[in-house]
Amino acid sequence: MSEAAIANRLDRPVDDAVDHTLGPDRAQITLVEYGSYACPFCRAANERIAEVRDQLGDRLRYVFRHRPLTGSDLARRAAELIERAETPEQFWDAHVKLMTRSQVLTEEDIEAVARDLGLTGADPEREAREAERAAARVQADIASSHASGVRFTPTFFINERRYDGPWDESSFLDAMLGTLGHRFRAAALDFASWGPSAGILLLLATILAVVLTNSPLGPAFEAFWHQEAALSVGAARFGMSIQHWVNDGLLTIFFLVVGLEIKREFTVGHLAGRRSAALPIAGAIGGMVVPAALYVLILPSGPWAHGWGVPMATDTAFAIAIIVMMGARVPIELRIFLTAAAIVDDIGAIVVVALFYSGQLQLGYLAAAVLLTGGLAALNRMHIYRVAPYTLIGIALWASIYAGGLHATLAGVVLALFIPTRPPANLAALTAQANSIMLAESAHGAEVLRHGPSIPALRALDAIHDRLESPADRLLRHAGARSSYLVLPLFALANAGVAISPGILDGRGTLVMAIMTGLVLGKPLGMLGAAWLAARFGIATKSAEYSWAQLAGASALAGIGFTMSLFIAGQAFPDPGDFAAAKIAVFAASIAAAVIGAGLLWMVAGRPASEPA
Repeated sequence: MSEAAIANRLDRPVDDAVDHTLGPDRAQITLVEYGSYACPFCRAANERIAEVRDQLGDRLRYVFRHRPLTGSDLARRAAELIERAETPEQFWDAHVKLMTRSQVLTEEDIEAVARDLGLTGADPEREAREAERAAARVQADIASSHASGVRFTPTFFINERRYDGPWDESSFLDAMLGTLGHRFRAAALDFASWGPSAGILLLLATILAVVLTNSPLGPAFEAFWHQEAALSVGAARFGMSIQHWVNDGLLTIFFLVVGLEIKREFTVGHLAGRRSAALPIAGAIGGMVVPAALYVLILPSGPWAHGWGVPMATDTAFAIAIIVMMGARVPIELRIFLTAAAIVDDIGAIVVVALFYSGQLQLGYLAAAVLLTGGLAALNRMHIYRVAPYTLIGIALWASIYAGGLHATLAGVVLALFIPTRPPANLAALTAQANSIMLAESAHGAEVLRHGPSIPALRALDAIHDRLESPADRLLRHAGARSSYLVLPLFALANAGVAISPGILDGRGTLVMAIMTGLVLGKPLGMLGAAWLAARFGIATKSAEYSWAQLAGASALAGIGFTMSLFIAGQAFPDPGDFAAAKIAVFAASIAAAVIGAGLLWMVAGRPASEPA
């Protein structure tokens, strides 16, 4: 399981003998708070917790753990002071006093609580022992907070799962009572936070497509994808099959995400610096050239010669899913290498599709596409940060590229290049502005005929929220999830189905051999060989965190060529029989590459990495 998935769970189970708890130990709901007495937000949330306890009664057990504000000596002293309470009643009385006695924690608050606890200092030796015990207890809570993924206070865990929703009473209750909407959202977030989730979903969609195609529902399943779906306005009409809408329309979102990832990697990511980018770039180029060369060597001419682009691609979702599932056996630096190489691989696939797998060019429509691209560039230069204008021009660009004879999904890449970035936000200024707005609005809370924040305040808060991320980052965050969990599974459903029959490969053995040789043999040879040459001649430096043997395993995983390989195969082989044989070759090669790559990584895990070349 990935670190992200682990970090949204409570690190240390609640123990009534150790933890500070309110409510029965058999309560249906356990709410754990990591908080600080010097945190104003913990003080605000304290009242909400009281309201929720009133609502739920004995169904709720509340637990408070310390996470003093970093750099606040007063917060640490308050936490260590209250740990010297001798009974639970003393602790909770002191807890309420520290949270509510004044608007902000003061020295006078600590002195008042010390008097209540009877800490007179009459026995210095005993005082020292108690202070040491209290400090150790606070430190244990702090360590638990780090292991639980706590980044700020207060952070809440409901039945050992981190709660990231609003802190108002209604939202708390929805989460604690497990309403259907909250359970669905929590399950979706858990699945998405699991590293291999995108690859697993893609695999399930592929299996489902193959099963349905070979079941009694196969003819109906196939017919569904070939039904026409059309848009019409008056006499104008534009229609494609559902499969083409997926491949030429929805897959544009995938290419948009790829373009945004490429843009990020070359600006602030792992490909931004020459030395850090050289090794994965070299590996990716070798991993594209050698498979294509092996394919051409096996099929130098004939009706299948045009399929040399099929074994060039790497499916990032599957490859990274396998690496993540291997956990600590694979260094994070090796995952970064493979991800960066896959990004460069995507660039190569995009160029190949644009130059070699497009239709007859229509210069008039392509000229319109150039003008629309100029419009995107103008919006970018004018610092237009709203996504809507880019989206409207992007739709027109998609139509122009489609009509111009290039593959329409290239519009996604072009659009990604012009979606604007902007300098990082001044978080201190934005936080101060948001706090000022909320304080001003809360002052009106008791007014007659007034409900919640005013429209101007909401607009100001929306503007602050918009400024926290650049449009490119926000679009990547939202479109990336839709690409992984909607677009790619639909693409697999529409394209991965293949009717398995005894004679499906008859006369097509050479085609299958060419594709499998390129992916299973060409990918690792090309990627590892090019990376070694780049390091050998001083062009790049290999990280000392992984060995050449581990790099060989990652290079073998690059032979998983599922998504883009199927996409290019669909363009290269118009004959259904040839396309079916190509699918089987891609499936078999991807399985073999996954087994070989995972096996290599498993065998060499734990061995010391060689010095960087």
